[in-house]
Amino acid sequence: MATGDQKDIVSRLKALLPDAWFQGETPVLNALLSGIGSALAAIYGLTAYARRQTRIATATDAFLDLISFDFLGTGFPRKTGESDDAFRARIRAEILLERGTRKGIIRALEILTGRTPIVFEPSRPADTGGLNTGSMGLGLAGGLGSLALPYQVFVTAYRPIGQGIPYIAGLGNPQGALNTGSQTELASLDMIAGAVTDASIYATIDAVKEEGTIAWTRILS
Repeated sequence: MATGDQKDIVSRLKALLPDAWFQGETPVLNALLSGIGSALAAIYGLTAYARRQTRIATATDAFLDLISFDFLGTGFPRKTGESDDAFRARIRAEILLERGTRKGIIRALEILTGRTPIVFEPSRPADTGGLNTGSMGLGLAGGLGSLALPYQVFVTAYRPIGQGIPYIAGLGNPQGALNTGSQTELASLDMIAGAVTDASIYATIDAVKEEGTIAWTRILS
């Protein structure tokens, strides 16, 4: 017996009745209270469920999708087959994401793709190094800097590892070649499970970067 279930409510109702009213076995009373208890238990369960949907930490099912829409619009949908807990973690991370900074771009892409991008700012000495600076000297580390590219950054983003169509081997894979007895079929992009498109990577960077800056982006696998 758990709090709010039928047996719990029936026992509570019977406890409110005077002891002298009903003695011994009471099958008719039990049947009557069981019917009332069933209805009240359903109401209790619905109330508890509704209460959970009012907080990101406890929301489930389609209500979690509605929370994502309320906070983040249509650009942050649930991935194919994504669980409530995984989706909830992404929503909270996205809402609290640092924006308008280099760190924000890196973290946003990590959340989206699961991989850390390379960010290079040509006017940032920590990225470019300098002459006669030991390990950061010319030709030793860093990239070629330039002050002629203000408010610009070069981002190398990576597609998620293992992204593809489950259970279907790729073209050129000996185990998935035609006429080998393996599972093969013609596929389309909309069959990719949990796909992170290049467009979503570009959109993520654009949503996080500082307004008025340029983020030159290349995407690698």
